[in-house]
Amino acid sequence: MHPHPHAHHETDTCVEDPRTALAENGITLPSLGVDLPTFAGTLPPRPLIALGNCNQATARALISALRRAAAR
Repeated sequence: MHPHPHAHHETDTCVEDPRTALAENGITLPSLGVDLPTFAGTLPPRPLIALGNCNQATARALISALRRAAAR
């Protein structure tokens, strides 16, 4: 049994929630995921979520979506 059974669920949520929110804005970050060495490196786990790389068009779409959200 994993010593921190909720760590996997919380980490999955921290990846899936932004993936879903980005998709709702027509944005896909293919590299979005868990930085596995940080997940395995400490107890309790303190994983980093890697937002990953994207092309300029995706970066501009992300900036636009963030600006629209900030204006609300």
